[in-house]
Amino acid sequence: MVRLQLLLFSNAFDLYWGSETRTPNRIGDRSTSDVVVRLRTKDGRDDWLYCHSNILIEKCRYFAERLSENWPTCQIIDSRNCVEVYCEESDFDYHVSVVRLFYNIDGSVEDLWHGVKNALGILLVAVKLGCPQIITACVNYLEAVPWEEGEEEEILKIIPCMGSEVEPILARLQPVNPSAIIGIFLSAVQFATSSPPPSMNDLKASAQEQLDYMLTEDDDAPLLTADSEIKSEVNRSAKRLFARLNNLLEALLCESVESISEEGEMQSFKYLLSDLSWVFQILSKLEILRDFVNNWIDASEKIVKVVEKASPIVEVIETKLKVIEVASKVLEAIGYGTVILPTAVRLHMVNVWLPFVRFTKPLIDSLATNDNDAATLKVDGELWQSLESTFVSIIPALPSGEQAEILTEWLGNEHIQYPDLTEAFEIWCYRTKVAKRRLSSIEATYSMKPLP
Repeated sequence: MVRLQLLLFSNAFDLYWGSETRTPNRIGDRSTSDVVVRLRTKDGRDDWLYCHSNILIEKCRYFAERLSENWPTCQIIDSRNCVEVYCEESDFDYHVSVVRLFYNIDGSVEDLWHGVKNALGILLVAVKLGCPQIITACVNYLEAVPWEEGEEEEILKIIPCMGSEVEPILARLQPVNPSAIIGIFLSAVQFATSSPPPSMNDLKASAQEQLDYMLTEDDDAPLLTADSEIKSEVNRSAKRLFARLNNLLEALLCESVESISEEGEMQSFKYLLSDLSWVFQILSKLEILRDFVNNWIDASEKIVKVVEKASPIVEVIETKLKVIEVASKVLEAIGYGTVILPTAVRLHMVNVWLPFVRFTKPLIDSLATNDNDAATLKVDGELWQSLESTFVSIIPALPSGEQAEILTEWLGNEHIQYPDLTEAFEIWCYRTKVAKRRLSSIEATYSMKPLP
């Protein structure tokens, strides 16, 4: 009955004076308060907030229900209605913030959230108590501001369970239309294989990194499935790189040793090699390496001539290392059957790259152990091991006569330690020794078969 009288008095006051002339109510104003919100925790925390029933009823469904005549129990404190709200200690401050926001939500509240974590806590309480204006304000804030990684994970834990009214918060995390993914992939490929000014190299490297990530299968499936359009565009981009490479090689072969060794020339060459190394990885994931391998085979002799013609300064050695990185990938694709090539082509690749690798490794190793140069020359030990294993794989797949020539040259070379072809030598010795017995048994088997 007391609650009803207070509400009638409040309504009569508005009718008599006009709501626009009335001084706005303030939370904590005991002289005008007609209800106490009592926030309590199981640990014994107990705070009283002096509020106004008309505001609570208007802003919050929970308080509207508690202050209605239909609520079965009624508590009175100092002639005021009292509504008890029990909460966890971790949510206590958010409950206080929600009640305070009842008095500010119609104005500017951008400065009241104090960050994503606080807004998320307020949103949880607002949804629990049924406060539509605060929910909308929280959603608008969280949807607009940037999130830290930890905040994003917390949002993903909480928001999906809260209903459709908070779904706009997750708009930035929703899956994208496949056509949009393809569009950005193709645009990024074009930029990642372009030749922008040096000041944009970091942007280009970032684009390459993200393209590689898009095609990588980790805990999640690749971002897109490569169709013919994607494969064709990546192949075209690789061919454009090789066209630029061939033009550069032709120009460098016509220049003097001093001109080739200039930092600008070597830097351009090294950038191209880095792009080729990257695009090889992309083509490998798309399973379309054949054109790349054939283009590299065509350019191999020119590449070796250019870097051997240049003087052995640090910048040139770095370029040689980059050449070996790309050559290693191509040789691996050949050696392990990813790309099937005729015997003559495989033999040609061994004859071009085996001597180059053999003479270049000691040079790189000597610089890598020099304190002055070691900082700029980063050598991956696994590169040499992988390259050695690849040669050991390619050589035994050649005809035995060609193997004999390669192994003879290796045994008489001063750089016999690398690449170590001992395993290939052992295979050749065994096959050669048992060849007559093996083949004779095969011939005998066929000679015993009756003619058709």
